[in-house]
Amino acid sequence: MSLLLPDNRLSTPLPELFAQVPPDWRDVTDAFAASAPGQALVQRVEARRQQGAVIYPGDVFAALRLTRRADVRVVILGQDPYHGPGQAHGLAFSVQRGVKIPPSLRNMFKERQRDLGLSPPGHGDLTAWADEGVLLLNTTLTVEDGQAASHAGWGWEVLTDALITAAAADPSPKVFLLWGAHAQRKRPLVEGASDTHLILQANHPSPLSAARGPQPFLGCGHFGEAERFIGAPLFR
Repeated sequence: MSLLLPDNRLSTPLPELFAQVPPDWRDVTDAFAASAPGQALVQRVEARRQQGAVIYPGDVFAALRLTRRADVRVVILGQDPYHGPGQAHGLAFSVQRGVKIPPSLRNMFKERQRDLGLSPPGHGDLTAWADEGVLLLNTTLTVEDGQAASHAGWGWEVLTDALITAAAADPSPKVFLLWGAHAQRKRPLVEGASDTHLILQANHPSPLSAARGPQPFLGCGHFGEAERFIGAPLFR
């Protein structure tokens, strides 16, 4: 692990980041930003930032910037960003190059190797997946240093639920990978929007649950099943 961690702190005011969201996602993000929950969230995050709180990531909407709406082929849902220095960069489960690969992501690479025969990379940056149409979306988009889930329940979930619904409403077939109970609670959003998608469920890839029943993550075969359904390599 590099001794010089990337600076991933939130330094740009949140309203500016909302204004930079790509146009194809803006109907969803603009509606949220104009709503009472959206305004309350922005005020709360900005207040903490101005009070000197260290908030991650700086690139809050990286998932939307890297995976455009018309290009979404797979949705992987995470919970909230990593809360350590240099880790989170706006893609669920992903960490920046030079940062130690977290245990859940190591298990994802382990299952990918078993399923697809691909050796684990020497880094945890999943930008290449995002470029192939894998929307790596956390349900909470900011967190404070050293405080897991510290911004959960602040209103981000209203936005990310709307983003999940928007992705599912597009009739082009997609795969929704719901790993763990938190992600699986979003299943009704997908089923309520369209019946053209493939929904795959398993335990969370965390070492605490990856090998346990009733749906072990290790051995689930989701990477191969997703690629066969879409008909393209996605997790390279």
